[in-house]
Amino acid sequence: MSTRYAPVIDGFSQRSAAVRYGERSPPQDLADVVHVFWELRTLQPLPADFLYHAVPDACVNLLFNQLENEVAGVTSLQTVATTLNLGTAFHYVGVQFYPGVWQGDRDEIQDRYVGAAYHGALPLVPTNRQLAGLAFEEMAPILAGLVRWCTAHGHVRANPLTASILARLDAIRSVADMAALAGLSTRQLQRTLRQLTGFAPHDLLKMLRLQQSFRRHHLDLYADQAHFTHAFRQAVGFTPGQYRKAFGVRFPQDSAEGDD
Repeated sequence: MSTRYAPVIDGFSQRSAAVRYGERSPPQDLADVVHVFWELRTLQPLPADFLYHAVPDACVNLLFNQLENEVAGVTSLQTVATTLNLGTAFHYVGVQFYPGVWQGDRDEIQDRYVGAAYHGALPLVPTNRQLAGLAFEEMAPILAGLVRWCTAHGHVRANPLTASILARLDAIRSVADMAALAGLSTRQLQRTLRQLTGFAPHDLLKMLRLQQSFRRHHLDLYADQAHFTHAFRQAVGFTPGQYRKAFGVRFPQDSAEGDD
């Protein structure tokens, strides 16, 4: 995928040697559909519950709970962030797909804590059992095999429309820009994006712009400071200043005044 779209790492309430987060790039044949394979785990029990603040990014994840091999699922946020309490001990592994790539059953997608056994048609539980006991660096061939299975069965497909949008985010400031880039009318774009991603163009643009704000100055993306703060708080539940203080995240404009 000719894109530099890289969703930010979500907010962690604790950052310590007892919590490990890692990512691995997919093999080249899956680079058009998979952003990363990822792992989030505790190395020892934590003194307090771990809160995971997930920020919307339009990506779909396949998630595996390595502490309970029957627990797995398909996850994606809607247009607002959510905070998940993972407790004091956890071990999750996942596959993060680029926006628009997942073409499986949308009724399976969950936007909340996944704590129940998976009973769907995907081979998530057998995959979870295969992953059990492996080091993260040894999991990539199994995760890649699952993605290839999903591709062969029509659940995953490279999406030229969303790929072109992600590759030219810097040139898109409105839904009209997005439609022009895609060579579609705004009505056609609305229908096509709904079908491919589950999101309306306006909602998709809001999420992509929010993700960009973690790496670009907000005035490159929003009309002014007030617009940025309002849009950020609406989607994330914090002002940028509050989010920085809560999760230790810095923004490109942090050298400027008044980003609260």
